[in-house]
Amino acid sequence: MDFNDTPQEAEFRKKVRSFLEANAEKRSTLAAKPKGDSGSSISSAGAPETVKGEDAAKVALDNAKEWQRKKADAGFAAILWPKEFGGYGGTPIEQVIYAQEEHDYFVHSGYFEIGIGMLGPTMMAWGKDEDKKRFLPKMITGEEIWCQLFSEPSAGSDLAGIRMKAEKDGDEWVLNGQKVWTSGAHFADYGMIVARSDPTALKHKGLTYFYVDMKTPGIEAKPIKQISGSANFNEVFFNDVRIPDSQRIGAEGDGWKVSLTTLMNERLAVGDPPGLDFDQIFEASKEIEVEDGLAVKNSEVRQKMADWYIQSRGLQYTKYRSMTALSKGQTPGPELSISKLVTASKMQDVSSYALDLMDMSGMVHQDQNPILKNLFQNGYFFSAAMRIAGGTDEVLRNIIAERVLGLPQDERSDKKLPFNELPSGKN
Repeated sequence: MDFNDTPQEAEFRKKVRSFLEANAEKRSTLAAKPKGDSGSSISSAGAPETVKGEDAAKVALDNAKEWQRKKADAGFAAILWPKEFGGYGGTPIEQVIYAQEEHDYFVHSGYFEIGIGMLGPTMMAWGKDEDKKRFLPKMITGEEIWCQLFSEPSAGSDLAGIRMKAEKDGDEWVLNGQKVWTSGAHFADYGMIVARSDPTALKHKGLTYFYVDMKTPGIEAKPIKQISGSANFNEVFFNDVRIPDSQRIGAEGDGWKVSLTTLMNERLAVGDPPGLDFDQIFEASKEIEVEDGLAVKNSEVRQKMADWYIQSRGLQYTKYRSMTALSKGQTPGPELSISKLVTASKMQDVSSYALDLMDMSGMVHQDQNPILKNLFQNGYFFSAAMRIAGGTDEVLRNIIAERVLGLPQDERSDKKLPFNELPSGKN
């Protein structure tokens, strides 16, 4: 495999670097900020899951929208989208190149990825032309933010088990039920939702997909306070929410098919989650003191870092397989599940180990932490969520077992029974 850029790719990379150098701050400069500096953090503090307090949340959202407008004006906000919707009209490998370059910069991210990476492609595939023209351009510019209303208290990894009711009433639908773990629902303008429209049909057949205005009467988003102090996840309640049939995406009863489009794009979006890696723990080990001196000189610490280095290189070459597929115009395979599974657990291990190395100071969680400015504290809190978002560890292991290793699927009786006849805690 040849991983060198072609002349066209090299030119695109140069263009991306010029944009980022002119508009964003490089990560490598952030760790060196002097004590007392109120500048940005090297961690993911530019993402909504790290923001604490209503005033800070508003400032962060405004900054994110400003950054998104800059990306959109430069054409980098949606590289794979057609130009007619405000995209760059680029290739998958150009998307990879941009992501590689942006990774080296501190940017306000996490507000628009759900819309651009998952829900926009779903609307392109299944939506009406008038909806595409109305909503897609504003997704790219950040004028309108979208959320994904899928998980429920009794249906997380098993999405087809949802109980949210969608009942037809003339030319309208009435939605009743609850969603949970909805990222950004409290600041989102719109959301895409899948609900059960026919409880007498098979589990995967009685679902219908819609988009909703989050300000529709009867919708209430309640942020869930997290252990980190932030509140980016939400419970969302639907009480007799009326929406027109024109907001249905796909045919009635085809909600599972439409949802698969969203989920396939979600795998691409979270197959390479950001976060802690070998480079960060290696840099920190040069600053952290342990009993016999600097951590980097301790043999046990070096052994741990060697393990993470090997994992990082293994992930790197697994990602190269995805890049090879993209460069050939193919869709990456289930290897993305391997990347996400290993990266999320590694992030948790690295952050936990770093906090142990810091001893009592590892409990200090404030923005001016001298060790890489709170990076490992934030990573420790966030990493647990990464092992759930986009598919739990268990779901990903099943995907790897079935689609990579070719092992047989488990027997599932729920595929043969109408949904209202499936055993549950209520019957």
